[in-house]
Amino acid sequence: MALMSTKNSLILRVAVATPLYRLFDYLAPVGNDISQLSPGSRIEIPFGKGKRFGVLIEIATNSEIAHDRLRHAIRCIEKDKLPGELLALCQWAADYYHHPIGEVIATALPTLLRRDETISDAKINYWSLTQTGKEYDNKALARAPRQQALLSQFQCSDKPLLSRADLDRCGFAWHAPLKALIEKQLLQQSEPNSNASTPTSHIELNTDQDNAVKQIKERLNDFTCFLLEGVTGSGKTEVYFDAMQAALDQNKQCLLLVPEIGLTPQLTQRIQKRFNDLFVAYHSGLNNSERARAWRDAADGTAKIIVGTRSAVFLPLKNPGLIIVDEEHDLSFKQQDGFRYHARDIAIRRAQKLNIPIVLGSATPSLESNENTRNKRYQWLHLPKRGGDAKPPTVELIDMRRQALKGSLSPLLISHIQATLDKQQQVLLFVNRRGYAPALFCHDCGWIAKCQRCDANMTVHHAKHCLRCHHCGSQRSLDKQCKDCQSEELTTLGFGTEQIEDTLKGLFPYQRIIRIDRDTTQQKGSMNALLTQVEEGQGDILIGTQMIAKGHHLPNVTLAAILNADQGLFATDFRALEHLAQLIVQVTGRAGRGNKAGHVLIQTHHPEHILLQTLIKDGYREFCQQLTRERKDAELPPFSYMALLRAEAIDETSPMQFLQSAKEHAETIATDTLYLLGPIPAPMTKRAGRFRAQLLIQANDRRSLHQLLRQWVRQLSSNKLSRKVRWSIDVDPMDMN
Repeated sequence: MALMSTKNSLILRVAVATPLYRLFDYLAPVGNDISQLSPGSRIEIPFGKGKRFGVLIEIATNSEIAHDRLRHAIRCIEKDKLPGELLALCQWAADYYHHPIGEVIATALPTLLRRDETISDAKINYWSLTQTGKEYDNKALARAPRQQALLSQFQCSDKPLLSRADLDRCGFAWHAPLKALIEKQLLQQSEPNSNASTPTSHIELNTDQDNAVKQIKERLNDFTCFLLEGVTGSGKTEVYFDAMQAALDQNKQCLLLVPEIGLTPQLTQRIQKRFNDLFVAYHSGLNNSERARAWRDAADGTAKIIVGTRSAVFLPLKNPGLIIVDEEHDLSFKQQDGFRYHARDIAIRRAQKLNIPIVLGSATPSLESNENTRNKRYQWLHLPKRGGDAKPPTVELIDMRRQALKGSLSPLLISHIQATLDKQQQVLLFVNRRGYAPALFCHDCGWIAKCQRCDANMTVHHAKHCLRCHHCGSQRSLDKQCKDCQSEELTTLGFGTEQIEDTLKGLFPYQRIIRIDRDTTQQKGSMNALLTQVEEGQGDILIGTQMIAKGHHLPNVTLAAILNADQGLFATDFRALEHLAQLIVQVTGRAGRGNKAGHVLIQTHHPEHILLQTLIKDGYREFCQQLTRERKDAELPPFSYMALLRAEAIDETSPMQFLQSAKEHAETIATDTLYLLGPIPAPMTKRAGRFRAQLLIQANDRRSLHQLLRQWVRQLSSNKLSRKVRWSIDVDPMDMN
């Protein structure tokens, strides 16, 4: 349609959080001075039969829609606008990941700014005892145990003020008890006197750490991507802190991205001890008001240090100086639904545009980062030794074949656990399955309890006496008899954290056992409270899932064991071996971090596996080199580029029909360097009541892949079959399931 002039009326082009690949045109609000508007402003608009909030992208003079059909925007909000730099980043991300710009921008805004709400100007981050609170007998609060516990924490603390991070470690929801204690005039809001406090001195750096810091400081005002590869316990965090201090000395802000919420309390505690400058945390564990205040603190420069999970990569920064991505290899940085972005890659792009350095830290760098280092795109910094007197742990494979197991524990592992406990040292057992067992089956006929909404087995949870699907969340009571033959001879297959806990209680009845998984850490602060118990010696044996494998410093853990290393050895996903190796190295790094020798045991039914042997004997770098050669021969990433088109529907045929139609269209515009593989049913074909299929697009170079996607993806919306399915495009997929 030809562009139609709107005479002298200017057009507001607005991004709205919808799955449509387009902007929406509006006339200016009646009575508003449009000259004061600029891109990034929030706009309230009539949308359909209701109202929505969007973000102004541009002001134009023409529209494809007739002037008399355009509606007026309701109002414009200049406060808390999206800065131009961040708006440009969102536009780049929308283009690279081929995702609607409105949904990308929604990711960059806290929930309060996506609605008709404002951010509270109050920035209360610290509280202290009143004089009455100092003298108060907290036994009088016996009928309010959480108030009693919170007041006790203040009274017993050696700090005059406690922060949000301090209160998050109390292990329960503290907001309501805090409010009650303030109303009783036992606690009060406070702010620290920055002139009175002094930062703790940093740890003396070794030669390798000092060299890494010097190289980062030399490029502090230019873009350089550093890959800081350091063995677990080598002191990467101290390198981060010294580099951050150099940026703070220039009055610049630092953004530190971490993969898991569970790592933020530990980091913020260390940052509190090290720096005077105000910092904020930004992650999904905060409520809407807390996230909005953190967003504003970052935007106006009040927060000098921001610690956050993947969405924090979109925080506005008034004076950015340094970006750090800790555990850069971690899959948690990749969003797996909706807007499927990778926070590490967006952080690199952002640092490049801001012309500031970025540090990617890991003991187990991804193959992509290793290849970028080899090609000199990244600058490699190496920390080959553990800090202080700590030595790398010894690693031993346990052949599980023909073993007389106790539950899922081998005799050799049990004897090592006993020997470790006899020395008053702690044990860590890693199993990547929560619940009691991954399947319930009939001993008489072989029936297995399946999820009715997924192609998956129901997981047995003994603690709550139920079966639960870990894919869609559906739950039902534990079956008492077989659904096929009505036999009551039901038993479990495999093992999870609950079963390991039960086995250990039988073997070591007098030891204190702590289990950390999603089931035991649902309450806010519970994860950190459990880890604190371990650090303070209140637990002898720690059982956990991936939550305990990343970044935690547990100096009295000298024995770590991986109970089943076979899950990733023969998986269909080509990245499975890489992820398994990273997990093994991360778990191995939890043992012997103090001045006591560490030992690691890995249970496997395939001890002869060549890559497993390479990892154990020659280390992660040699493992990566061998795996890289295999990837290159197979023309897999990082030596090719991929996008995955997924489709799902409530019926089985529509996804395949849609993908076949999409493939036929793509073949008409694809070059010879592109390959279309599929469509095929997804590895888990049915999930949450919907049938799924996928089509893989693979290219020899990134440019040709994106040229195809730019023409193709937007056409998919007009495909008649698209109305019968939900579809999404995943650029650089990290999970092929």
